[in-house]
Amino acid sequence: MLLRVAYDGTAFHGWARQEDQRTVASTLQGAVLSMDPRATLVRGASRTDAGVHAEAQLAAFDTEKDIPPRGWVLGINQHLPEDVAVRSASMVTEGFEPRFENAGKRYVYRVYNDRVRSPFTRVREWRIDEPLDIAAMREDAAAFVGTHDFGAFHSVRDPRPSFVRTISEVRVEPDADERTIRIVVVGTAFLYNMVRIMVGTLVDVGRRRKPRGSPARALESKERRDAGMTAPAKGLTLEEVLLDEKKELGVRWPQR
Repeated sequence: MLLRVAYDGTAFHGWARQEDQRTVASTLQGAVLSMDPRATLVRGASRTDAGVHAEAQLAAFDTEKDIPPRGWVLGINQHLPEDVAVRSASMVTEGFEPRFENAGKRYVYRVYNDRVRSPFTRVREWRIDEPLDIAAMREDAAAFVGTHDFGAFHSVRDPRPSFVRTISEVRVEPDADERTIRIVVVGTAFLYNMVRIMVGTLVDVGRRRKPRGSPARALESKERRDAGMTAPAKGLTLEEVLLDEKKELGVRWPQR
């Protein structure tokens, strides 16, 4: 069974299971086991960090229970807290692995550009109280598109041997009054804190703490000091895990 899961990451210590920590995976696992104690461990598509949100995380598990997708959605949600919910379920083959069956991920980072704080944006947006040069941010965002070594855009805690990643799209989308700014990043795979450092660099360019052209220079140098700050986790949302168009899923509920 393949689940699409939404969660407010504020009170979670990330997606991945950790001993003595409240995580999304362990919370979801408990709800699944409430319906089928013999179900396998839940397998996620992305290991979101502590405080990061998701609108459509993918999670799969195997079960021998003959329960239709509608039953899994409604049943699991009865055992979940208010800050996480299964939004849909689809029939998939046994052993379906979301990490390897997706074609990429789309993240959205929300910046709230206002001198005065708002109680309605405090857990989903990063407030910047300085003026932002949106045109400069949009122009510099183009440097990220393509296949690059993102050595300057990852946490020192990232143990992976290669930092080469492919980004297909980066958009800076302000609303009509430029108060809320969405930074959309689409790519095949990401490093630890990569999107947050990309966003932090663009914001530092926008508020003139970094010179224009900083993203391109950091990509060339591969030095962390040439990139900007790491943006707070609360502004980041995993908006969608993009499934391979050739991958056929079984019955889904709800269909939309």
